[in-house]
Amino acid sequence: MADTTKFEHPTAIMPRAFYGLKDGAPITNLVEGLATSLVEPRGVFVGDNLITFDKRLGFLDDKVLMDAFLRNAQTVAERGALWRIVTLAWAARSALRVEGDFVECGCYKGNSARIISEIVGFAHLSRHYYLYDLFQHDESMPHHSMMEHSETLVDQVRARFSDMPNVTITQGRVPDSLAEAAPEKIAFMHLDLNNAEAEIGALDVLFDRISPGGVLILDDFGWMAYNRQMVAEVQWMLPRGYRILELPTGQGLVIK
Repeated sequence: MADTTKFEHPTAIMPRAFYGLKDGAPITNLVEGLATSLVEPRGVFVGDNLITFDKRLGFLDDKVLMDAFLRNAQTVAERGALWRIVTLAWAARSALRVEGDFVECGCYKGNSARIISEIVGFAHLSRHYYLYDLFQHDESMPHHSMMEHSETLVDQVRARFSDMPNVTITQGRVPDSLAEAAPEKIAFMHLDLNNAEAEIGALDVLFDRISPGGVLILDDFGWMAYNRQMVAEVQWMLPRGYRILELPTGQGLVIK
């Protein structure tokens, strides 16, 4: 009997086994495969506008990743975005092989940065993590409002990272706030600013500082609502000889 243990989350069905074999034989018919997955949901991921079938979902067996995720992802939206966190975890772990610090522009509540920090043991590294955000919203600001934007959010995020002295949190508009604090060399960079001009501004300042082999993740790249970002970032990257890989999670991936 295949293991069909489910990850307990209201927006995701993520069993530990896949449905690709039935009675010892491979399923080759798509209709039969989908029907089987609905009756016996194995290898199915549903969440964050992503539905997959017949996937191994090996990241569910990554105890370090899943423990950090479950400690920090509390809301339905945060837990539904597991596969995006998996991508960030891969990028951050890969970036440990190259020289440089970590950067996240658009950290919001600090959730993804906190999870990544715990996965890689950032508190014990000789690197620095730079986090940037406006942390609040009014109509003069170019990004869209989020539920927990407020005047006190920046203090909440600083408290969240109070046990990590090698994390610097800068409040202000990117790219202007990069002048206050920014690394000279970058191994891992995550852009999630929900705004094309801000992300291009960040690339103008920081992309050349990414070390060879460093990893850039563009959170909004493949989402229909942020098409302006995809167009702007493709046009920015192509003359520099880079092509952005659009991932099923909606993220974009570039390896320097």
